Amino acid sequence: MAKRSKIVKNDQRRKLVERYAERRAELKETIRNPESTREQKAAAVSALQRLPRDSSPVRLRNRDAVDGRPRGHLRKFGLSRVRVRELAHRGELPGVRKSSW
Repeated sequence: MAKRSKIVKNDQRRKLVERYAERRAELKETIRNPESTREQKAAAVSALQRLPRDSSPVRLRNRDAVDGRPRGHLRKFGLSRVRVRELAHRGELPGVRKSSW
């Protein structure tokens, strides 16, 4: 079980990323656009740097939806490998079977 504070902090980051996603995408497009002038690109870079640090999606951590475990996260289920194994053994994940060959 992850510390409650880490889970809450990651949730706050997720909200910030969502709030600034559109603005961040506009600025990045201005920077990438070959038709933008040097001044426009410089202004976009400085505006991007003024955005909150936590609004960058790179700072998010994928965590287990049940207990917040940060490692061994399986995107398909939104759970950690440990939790997937437990739920699969109990038959609580529809369509998941133990492999045998």
